[in-house]
Amino acid sequence: MVRQTETFEGLVMSRQNYRESDMLVKILTDRFGKKMFLLNRARKPGFTLGAGILPFTHADYIGEVRESGLSYLSAIKNATQYRQISDDITLNAYAAYIFGLIDLAFPDGRPVGFWFNQIKQALYLIDSGLDPQIIANVIEVQMLKEYGVEPNWRGCVIDGRADLPLDFSESYGGLLCQNHWDKDPHRLHASPRAIFYLRRFSTLDLNKVERINVKPDTKAELRRILDVIYTDMVGVTPKAKRFLDQMHQWQDRLPDDSE
Repeated sequence: MVRQTETFEGLVMSRQNYRESDMLVKILTDRFGKKMFLLNRARKPGFTLGAGILPFTHADYIGEVRESGLSYLSAIKNATQYRQISDDITLNAYAAYIFGLIDLAFPDGRPVGFWFNQIKQALYLIDSGLDPQIIANVIEVQMLKEYGVEPNWRGCVIDGRADLPLDFSESYGGLLCQNHWDKDPHRLHASPRAIFYLRRFSTLDLNKVERINVKPDTKAELRRILDVIYTDMVGVTPKAKRFLDQMHQWQDRLPDDSE
């Protein structure tokens, strides 16, 4: 097998100790999808590539990328860590959840196409202080198709109408307008506001997002709807989701100081 040195852009997804002093680092790359890299002596003092393998780091990498098995890094340039994400447990959890979504959707070594830049922009926005839940919700909605679930968000799945109140139907795999609500008594009974955001999320370009202002009750409803869709229609849950759910339960028990 010919071994060739490659240059690529990457985002550090996770890392783990390996053997006595080595480390395994999973990186989402712009060209090769997810790859696991073995870094020998990475846990020894003075390891020269240390800054480029910190969790939630974006960098340019040079190394040997193998089709199967472990790959290897030889140089790292322009390493930048998303510091706010690294320092904040809530932001960290949302970033880990986003990585978890793409980790489950794509097998290792399969190129992820536009998703690399989408994930990179999502992390940038979260690190910049924008609402992490809404950023994660956008990724959730758009990534449904990667799991083989692609709801029709354009209008009613029966007659295409979008000028009437809409609701989501799992049975019909998309939206039903008010004229057809009787066809699914188990529709999600979503508010018009929640449906508005879900439809917008499905086509939203994160590179054009400058601010986010979604009311708490709408955010809670978006969580409910997307949890139902992912549980019933997708059937996979990243490990970070459990912590996010526990965090929301704890926040919901806090007294409301806004009155």
